[in-house]
Amino acid sequence: MSLKQESEGLIGPSSQGCYSYRLPLVQAPSLEFLVPALVLTSQKLPLAIRTPGNSSLVLRLCGGPGCHGLALRNTSLREVSGAVVVSGVLQGTLGLLGSPGHLFSHCGPLVLAPSLVVAGFSAHREVSLFCSTHWGLALLLILVMVICSQHLGSCQLPRCPWRPAAASSPHTHIPVFRLFSVLIPVACVWIISALLGLSVIPPELSASPKAPWVWLPHPGEWDWPLLTPRAVAAGISMALAASTSSLGCYALCGRLLQLPSPPPHACNRGLSLEGLGSVLAGLLGSPLGTASSFPNVGTVSLIQAGSRRVAHLVGLLCVGLGLSPRLAQLLTTIPLPVLGGVLGVTQAVVLSTGFSSFHLADIDSGRNVFIVGFSVFMALLLPRWLQEAPVLSTGWSPLDVLLRSLLTEPIFLAGLLGFLLENTIPGTRLERGLGQGLPSPFSTQEARVPQKSREKAAKEYQLPFPTPNWSPCIPQPLRCLCPLPEDPRNEEGGACEPGETADLLLGFGEQCPESSRELRSQ
Repeated sequence: MSLKQESEGLIGPSSQGCYSYRLPLVQAPSLEFLVPALVLTSQKLPLAIRTPGNSSLVLRLCGGPGCHGLALRNTSLREVSGAVVVSGVLQGTLGLLGSPGHLFSHCGPLVLAPSLVVAGFSAHREVSLFCSTHWGLALLLILVMVICSQHLGSCQLPRCPWRPAAASSPHTHIPVFRLFSVLIPVACVWIISALLGLSVIPPELSASPKAPWVWLPHPGEWDWPLLTPRAVAAGISMALAASTSSLGCYALCGRLLQLPSPPPHACNRGLSLEGLGSVLAGLLGSPLGTASSFPNVGTVSLIQAGSRRVAHLVGLLCVGLGLSPRLAQLLTTIPLPVLGGVLGVTQAVVLSTGFSSFHLADIDSGRNVFIVGFSVFMALLLPRWLQEAPVLSTGWSPLDVLLRSLLTEPIFLAGLLGFLLENTIPGTRLERGLGQGLPSPFSTQEARVPQKSREKAAKEYQLPFPTPNWSPCIPQPLRCLCPLPEDPRNEEGGACEPGETADLLLGFGEQCPESSRELRSQ
């Protein structure tokens, strides 16, 4: 745990808030890394230690140095760490080449909205599993979170200096219940769980009495990652799924904070640094990489704290926890109902934001109805079918790992299907929701004058001083990480009403080059 938090805190929140997409996001382990890791390890475990389905069997493995099962398990963990390193290298390379930003400019509401809907639905099994350990505490936490964030969100307490971001004069009131709508319920339920004896550190997770208070991890301390063809296949699936999830987080965070959609150069920088964090995590022995967190975006929406300083403080806190095994052990006392309750509320925000994004497109169109329904249904169906189906076998184990990992990633499937259908089925820009730009809360006036939205995006996502002065010194292949110079032809902002377009089909999509440039600039 400390190794993971060290890598996240050092590379993740602080560097991302300063130099990448400039959004108050926090990187955390996600299911996009967990699913390929489980696929990779499940095919190597001997039949004697496999558990059928979700049964709660107690496995008693020998712990001696000559135990074959223990050596096999250590090899599997090293192989998973190697997959994390591969995913980080691939993700960082894609970001440096500018591929994520180019693809993101072709992702309209009918691509991002199904991905967010599936992201909200995909965690329902884990949430129910966590909450089932004590439904009373989970429901209590959810109730307190809803009351603090929604019913008491506008209640402000006096005699506290508070300066809103859009105001110039200081106020003496602060919305305490809204700002602490997550911290207050978690603290209360955590204390109640401790009084009930539920916040006890499991013996297998308890730190040794000889564990130091300060400890500096270093690469290779838990043996070096193992690179095999199977690990490379799992790493490719991790990189693709994590990139899809992170791009959805960028768009979701911008929409909830009422900001323009992230420009391509911000997406490229974000995925590049996320890849660097995953490489560091794999070298430190972690079985999971770093990716933007949907629960973090949901928390930002609840507390309405869109400051980058929050991400910087989270990064410093993660560094402190990662350097102290004794302090990191406190996180193991968080009861599972607390985790389930927080995930239940934050994932609901992600789900509702995905539904609300459909209004940007013509949802009554038969084309759009098919794209939305097919993308969401198949993204939820395929992983469920693979859980019940026999093991996928093509005759080559790395290909089996790659296919099974990708086909069990619901967010990746929703994004892939939505992207292919949206950009291959002909439809007008207004029908596709591209006349209003990407799913950002633009007003009607801003939609008519896209130059204002571009200026706002340039201001919000610009690099900190003096980094912009270094742009001319950056080599040409890496210019995709920097903001593009202003195109004077885009200043007109004239409306364009093209016919049917399909960006990935020959003969379509070139009837209105001005609109395509406008979309890419946003």
